[in-house]
Amino acid sequence: GALLALNKPPGLPILGRPGDLSLEALLPALRRRLGLAAELHVVKAPAREYSGLVLLSSCYHTTKKLQQFFTNARLRGQYPATYRAITVGVPAEAEGEISTGLSWQQQGDRAMVVPVPAPGRRSLARKDVKSTLTRYRVLSAGGGCALLQLQPRTAFPEQLQVHLTLLLCPALGDHKHSSRVGRVLGVPFLSLETAPSCTQVLDEELLSRLGLSPRQLHHLPLHIHLQELLLP
Repeated sequence: GALLALNKPPGLPILGRPGDLSLEALLPALRRRLGLAAELHVVKAPAREYSGLVLLSSCYHTTKKLQQFFTNARLRGQYPATYRAITVGVPAEAEGEISTGLSWQQQGDRAMVVPVPAPGRRSLARKDVKSTLTRYRVLSAGGGCALLQLQPRTAFPEQLQVHLTLLLCPALGDHKHSSRVGRVLGVPFLSLETAPSCTQVLDEELLSRLGLSPRQLHHLPLHIHLQELLLP
């Protein structure tokens, strides 16, 4: 009917400034190629850094109905979106939930999303901090890495990356938050200080398995993929 699904590569933003490459800028060309009469709207799409499922609609009412469905599903305690991630490190528990407050923190000329482990009622009421929750399950593990299923109950920018660092298992290709996880004698620990963003550090064995040199590491994309969406 009105729905169209695409598989988005990592690094492609949904919105962009005029003249920039973005999913929104590509929609008119896609509409012409498919011979659709009505223009396409984005119903649901992963963040710029993520890959995976993009849901489009050629019906405005369908778009609004589905977006409201996703919001209501989360409020009812359901998990309408399922992601997959490859992590550097294997969680201590095979499955569980990650729950923390998240907020924006200004660092110099840029803003970072940081965890707030015990947010106060006032900060939550003022919406300075948002309570967030992600359910996870380890699907496979080997070579010091793991394939995880992630189901966010809430929606906050960079929620999945930050939650994975709280598991001490940052996502492969996370050059923004992985620096919060350090190692002493091979044992991971979480730094309480907000570390500056830098290219993710991987050991030589993993670099060799990926076929990458240290110089190529900053090109490694974030390995978080929107795999499945629940529809009414």
